[in-house]
Amino acid sequence: MKTTQHPSRRRFLASALATSLTALALTAGAQAVAADSGKIPRLANGKPDFSGIWQTTSAADYDLEAHSARRDAPPGPGIVEGGEIPYLPQALAQKQKNFAERLTADPRSKCFTLSVPRSVYYPEPFQIFQRARDLTVHHQFGHSVRTIHTNGTAHPKEPNDWWLGDSRGRWDGDTLVVDVKHFNDATWLDRAGNYHSEALHVVERWKYLDPNTIEYKANIEDAKVYARPWNISVILHRHREKNFQLVENYCFTLDYDKYYPVSEKE
Repeated sequence: MKTTQHPSRRRFLASALATSLTALALTAGAQAVAADSGKIPRLANGKPDFSGIWQTTSAADYDLEAHSARRDAPPGPGIVEGGEIPYLPQALAQKQKNFAERLTADPRSKCFTLSVPRSVYYPEPFQIFQRARDLTVHHQFGHSVRTIHTNGTAHPKEPNDWWLGDSRGRWDGDTLVVDVKHFNDATWLDRAGNYHSEALHVVERWKYLDPNTIEYKANIEDAKVYARPWNISVILHRHREKNFQLVENYCFTLDYDKYYPVSEKE
């Protein structure tokens, strides 16, 4: 028996499909260049082109630090350089409280925007569209959209409390260095309760290891929560499956489905 989708949902799907089909053509072109030359894809200006659909295979989102198996998480070696996050004593107590309440307190479970850097190592794909002046990062989870400006502009002078912060990039050879600040304090770094304040400052480094693999590193600083800056590192893999695309995941709309019953007519 066929069902009829709510009109707004059809519009979401149509928009997502159109965006994905356009991106698929761009991604396929970049992959073809890389496959033929064995070199990383580049823009016309010579800078590395990170366009494509990417995803990590790590267990980082379950816990940034090394952890054994739990009922709510597989084991993982962690991605924190040095092994541990250097929490201030009072902040560590809050992290432990978060961990105890993680099944209900994680902002992800409320479908909140994942922020930076969590959105990068979260286990769902994200898509990058790149041009000389900026990169647009489109996440499958919640369809959050982040802009990384690479046109030499600076952060706004006035403080802001944005979910994804404000991203300003520059090139260090073939490495994209992104300075991110102006966050709110409503997001976590993983499902284990690792967290930050609105003083979070992240410096990312995106670098190709080969045409289909990116090494992502981030330096994380927050004087209200951590005793010193600390680093993470994770590998991102390009999706190359035929017709692969982002799939609608507006999870915050699930609570409203009961108000929009679908037709059961043929």
